[in-house]
Amino acid sequence: MPHRARPAALALALAPVLAFAVSGCGADVSPEAGEGAGARASSGGHYPVTVENCGEKLTFEKAPRRVVTNDVGITEIMFALGLEDHMAGYVMPDDKGDLTKVPWKDGYRKTTWLSKERINKELVLDARADLVFAGWNYGFSEGDGFTPQALRRVGIDSYLLSESCRNGQGKARGVMPPLDALYTDLRNLGKVFDVEDRAETLVARFRDQVAQAQAKAPKGADRPRVFLYDSGEDKPLTSGAYAGPHDIITKAGGDHVMKDLKDSWTTVGWETVVARDPEVIVINDYGDTTAEQKRRFLTSYKPLANVSAVKNDRIFTLAYVDLVESPRNPAAIGSLAAYLGGLGS
Repeated sequence: MPHRARPAALALALAPVLAFAVSGCGADVSPEAGEGAGARASSGGHYPVTVENCGEKLTFEKAPRRVVTNDVGITEIMFALGLEDHMAGYVMPDDKGDLTKVPWKDGYRKTTWLSKERINKELVLDARADLVFAGWNYGFSEGDGFTPQALRRVGIDSYLLSESCRNGQGKARGVMPPLDALYTDLRNLGKVFDVEDRAETLVARFRDQVAQAQAKAPKGADRPRVFLYDSGEDKPLTSGAYAGPHDIITKAGGDHVMKDLKDSWTTVGWETVVARDPEVIVINDYGDTTAEQKRRFLTSYKPLANVSAVKNDRIFTLAYVDLVESPRNPAAIGSLAAYLGGLGS
């Protein structure tokens, strides 16, 4: 269990560490990565470890053993690192797509789906959680009374999704570029669970995926203006500079029309969308409203009739988990880059 700014001298230097098997983790990590972690564990030299999470230092005397995750992207970060054996289970609704064909499908098979409702304190207490991996607006909410502080009072610690870090401007979220947030969480968790080699392997692979996509993406004056549409009819929910879509759009060769919004997921007015005249709209596919229903709304909503993306029927769909911080972000960049690159052909 992590302690805030606790001196290392108080930690147990010889805390037992679980050796991690890499088979079935879905991350295509070489056996050497797991063997390196095991070698450090046997030497007793890994713990205590300290990581910085949303501006707060957390010190771990040993790896958490009963982690509860909230939402699909957060859960798949754990799966990508091969940490199913350290999980008590996950919480997510059943509107997040087909989970049987994903790279980390074995993680879902091996791990308990604790609830399809909202995560809450009673649920994680029943799961005997020692750590909750969630985020602001990704499970944590003052309105629901489910916060890291509330969990701390009952002896459960938290790790916050870096995409959700609050930045000191009210409840606005975001302190680093979206892909940096993903890489930060992979490296932090790699250190916490003594699988740093796995984390570095994933980061290197993801950077390579992004670089390959960028090499084929539109550049300069050919970069189309792109708007991310999540939901909402009176006012659209979209992405600012600190949510996953910003880096996905930008690195795929698009000009993100809401890049000046210093927040993650936020609402804007339709008049702003019209004024910025996106040439492509990306739909976030999730929830009770299907992607096709969202498309029909966008193409029939009169204020958008003269927007270039609507006039030219340039509407592209990505899944929710592609667009929130998750190990699927790099592949989403590749998919969008291929679409944007084909517009001029």
